Amino acid sequence: MSQHIIVTEYNPLWKEKYEEEALLIRKVLVDNCIAIYHIGSTSVKSLAAKPIIDIMVVVKSLKSVDDVAKNFSKIGYEYLGEFGIEGRRYLRKGGDERTHQIHIFQAGDWNNIGRHLAFRDYMRTHEKERNEYAKIKTELAHRFPYDIDGYCDGKENFMRKIEELALSQFDGTWDKMYIAARNVQCERKISPFIEAGSVSAAILTKKGRIYVGVCIDTACSLGMCAERNAIANMITNGESAIHRVIAIDQNGKAIPPCGACREFMTQLIPENYHSIEIMLDYEDKKIVTLGDITSNWWI
Repeated sequence: MSQHIIVTEYNPLWKEKYEEEALLIRKVLVDNCIAIYHIGSTSVKSLAAKPIIDIMVVVKSLKSVDDVAKNFSKIGYEYLGEFGIEGRRYLRKGGDERTHQIHIFQAGDWNNIGRHLAFRDYMRTHEKERNEYAKIKTELAHRFPYDIDGYCDGKENFMRKIEELALSQFDGTWDKMYIAARNVQCERKISPFIEAGSVSAAILTKKGRIYVGVCIDTACSLGMCAERNAIANMITNGESAIHRVIAIDQNGKAIPPCGACREFMTQLIPENYHSIEIMLDYEDKKIVTLGDITSNWWI
């Protein structure tokens, strides 16, 4: 039976359905999972959409995804491989009347990761185009209620135009930093006295390069925070001017640098430390400067 194409008004429950599904996906992928994003029309408030939850997952290894493919069937998904897009793993739930779709990409595949995030963020912030897209989809759903090819072809030109506009305006640097930091984050036991990797960090320099590091925890006071490890990596490679910093805990949440790391960064560029941007909440993109959280420096 052909898929019945229905476009409905935005439903706040779509966000909850995404969050429920994200938990199931993390349990299947475990440490291979770097990031999960709600994408597509159901991720955009006020946008009419087919009630299908689109989810993008970024992983360390696609091969490791293939190795656990059978486990996705236990949570209701068909595993369809690349399904027309090189470097993707595509899964769907719900049969003909599908309810969820997963698009999995490997870290480093920024062309695919970036275009999905750019389109979503553009739609979230541009009401005129959002309303136009809703109108196009609603009309197409009436014209092609059981013809998914006709429906998709009818919106293709609009989507390509918006994607081009979105990419021209999209600053995905924080997303690149988050993915880079998560890609090296992995708890490991180095010796009976040293563990590493539970926290990771990424530094963006003024030259636009990203350096990463993980925490090193020791049985005494010789350890190192992930932020300082990333900064050491930066200095080793001949740079010293920090633009942005993100540190990530073992649950994938952004966390503020500790007092020692704030002091270290301030001493590194004392004349300009106020301008360093710190990510406090990656999901909501809450950003402060080092000056905001390091007031009344001692010197």
